[in-house]
Amino acid sequence: MAEAENNKLDEAVAHKPDLDIVGPAVITRPIGGHRRTKPLTVALGGIVILALSFGGGWLGAMSHGDQATNITQQKTVLTSQAAVVSSIAKNVGQSVVSVNVTSQTADTNPYSNLFGYGGGTQTEQSAGTGIILTSDGLIMTNRHVVPSGTTSVSVTLSDGTVYDNVKVVGRTSDTDSLDVAFLQIPDTKGKTLVPAKIGDSSKVKVGDPVVAIGNALGQFQNTVTSGIISGYGRSVQASDSTGTSSENLDDLFQTDAAINEGNSGGPLVDLNGEVIGMNTAVASNSQSIGFSIPINDLSGLIDSVKNTGKLERPYLGVIYVPITSDIVQQYALSTDQGVYIPTSGQLGKDTVVSGGPADQAGVQAGDIITKIDGVAINQTTSIVSLLDKHKVGDAVTLTIVRNGKTITLGVTLGSAPTS
Repeated sequence: MAEAENNKLDEAVAHKPDLDIVGPAVITRPIGGHRRTKPLTVALGGIVILALSFGGGWLGAMSHGDQATNITQQKTVLTSQAAVVSSIAKNVGQSVVSVNVTSQTADTNPYSNLFGYGGGTQTEQSAGTGIILTSDGLIMTNRHVVPSGTTSVSVTLSDGTVYDNVKVVGRTSDTDSLDVAFLQIPDTKGKTLVPAKIGDSSKVKVGDPVVAIGNALGQFQNTVTSGIISGYGRSVQASDSTGTSSENLDDLFQTDAAINEGNSGGPLVDLNGEVIGMNTAVASNSQSIGFSIPINDLSGLIDSVKNTGKLERPYLGVIYVPITSDIVQQYALSTDQGVYIPTSGQLGKDTVVSGGPADQAGVQAGDIITKIDGVAINQTTSIVSLLDKHKVGDAVTLTIVRNGKTITLGVTLGSAPTS
């Protein structure tokens, strides 16, 4: 799933949208005068030649000086950018761990059970990345880093310290659009770990510089790459390296910071060294397109696990589609913001879970949810981030557009199934 080779911050600046480069304007002026006697003309000619020679030399010196100044300024900027990335790598790196996993998976080789060999399962070794959340060893990573069937987990700190028998506190269900799991080191052996600083992903804008840190290819610990935020509100269908399983992920940051396999679960940080996302996927058919879960979509779960020691994800019990211009056209919607609950005929399955919180509150297929507790759902504020500010059992108010009319419904949030 994710991480990569180094992109430089100066390259990121060159990729900022709407940046025009305009060359210096050249202004010409006609030279005129009254006709004089020949000697005077010659004399004036000498003066003009001398003046032009001096002027050319002066302009050349000035041009060379400007060029040298520009080069110096560029070097200063590059040096400053390199210092920032180096500082982030040093400070945030101590809050990043390598996650090493042993799991049992179904053996898909048809010859494994011939002649009594094989038992229908096979042992696999894999690796990913995690983010330290508390000084006593609570760690966040991707669900697919510690999938169902995981038999043992160990983590390695940036200083080389290894902890075995790490506990999987909980992971979201395989059908959940939020790809997250939590781990706990049972005994830090007297060592105080350094938690990562959590930022605010709602303040992130396209073009903002970012740094990704992770366990590249499962071999190179705390590899650092840099780039920019290329987009937000992305929805993708992610699959594992074998292509045998896939999952739908919503509301993701898109970044050109290199993300490769083994980087999954690592932090995407801003230049303040604050975590604004968790790296989760990379586009396999293109270069420098990676995806991260905005940290605000995870902050509610983080607080819940910190306080209760278990993963309880509040949910409505609906299948929805974030509204984009394409979705508006596809379903002929009357509004361009919020999330749409398709009908069973449109999606091929029920989209309101029977007996779930939304069903009990009267939510219907075909509804458009535009607000939660009066806060609008849009590209910078997702339904996930709004719901995860609440706990299981909290009551929320949904603003819904149904058949062109706006209504409100009260819903008591349930607990999403986990694995």
